[in-house]
Amino acid sequence: MNEQPVTALGGLASPRGFGWIGHLIPWALALVFYSIAGGYLSLGTSALIMILFAMSLDIALGYAGIVTLGQAAFFGFGAYSAGIFAIHVSNDPILGLLLATVLTAVFGLITGAVILHTQGVTLLMLTLAIVTLLYEAANRAIWLTGGDDGLQGITIAPLFGIFRFDLFGRTAYLYSLGVLFIWFLIAWRVVHSPFGRSLDGIRQKPARMRAIGTPVWKRLVAAYTLSAAMAGSAGALSAQTTKFVGLDTLGIFLSGIVAVMLVLGGVRRIYGAFLGAVVYVVVQDFAAKVNPFYWMFFIGGLLMATVLFLEAGLISLVDSARDLLKRLFSRRKTP
Repeated sequence: MNEQPVTALGGLASPRGFGWIGHLIPWALALVFYSIAGGYLSLGTSALIMILFAMSLDIALGYAGIVTLGQAAFFGFGAYSAGIFAIHVSNDPILGLLLATVLTAVFGLITGAVILHTQGVTLLMLTLAIVTLLYEAANRAIWLTGGDDGLQGITIAPLFGIFRFDLFGRTAYLYSLGVLFIWFLIAWRVVHSPFGRSLDGIRQKPARMRAIGTPVWKRLVAAYTLSAAMAGSAGALSAQTTKFVGLDTLGIFLSGIVAVMLVLGGVRRIYGAFLGAVVYVVVQDFAAKVNPFYWMFFIGGLLMATVLFLEAGLISLVDSARDLLKRLFSRRKTP
């Protein structure tokens, strides 16, 4: 089992060689983008939401080894929960986000407790069944979800009663960035804790982990619930920032998209979700402008190149650049 060291600071000194400066870089870049993005802030907000969504899949698939193609079930569940809450109860964004996160976590707990007794193809089919059932339920409950027309009429109150969600997307971007940062801290602490290392052992040798007394099923359900909560938060952010929820949030296609993002960036690397989601969103936007009908050829080519030449995903390029800089600095210090 590949164990990773955990520091007294909660694992924030990465075993992959990222120090504090390395951790600050992506967040600094996000703030720089905010200051120079102009009309692209909405695209940046979408990228932040997709980062959180991809990170949720990495917890389940990458770290816990739970084979799933139904992650969109949690994204859509969170989106509809936040949207319906905003229309019928309260349009406070924080309350809506918290409610959607909790409800999706409960939904993940219930479904996980049922399906995680299985594994392999059976488990994969069950996750697909769940997302398909939710899709059909949302499609038929027109009185609640809007059906094919989507959930419309969502209004969101100013954040903390002060910051309005303007047309330029400034509040939406910073709001999404703040939520992502909180979830990043939680995810990083979890995967670099003894619980996270036990998930790594379960992913590799579940029988051996049972033999040493590890409650495998309970650990998997806990990881699945955490993953569902993160995906639900991403869905809630999507509903609140776009003020619309469509059936595509519960589509199997969306589950495939987030899997592609994760593979592009790198599985079992939290920052892999960052790279994969950002690259996917940017390439998709650029390719759709070049050819709105065949943009998936660009994505497919990028995915094939990544799988063939970068086994660990795009994050391996960052590792190589870091190692190169280390060698250069060490040579300069050598008399």
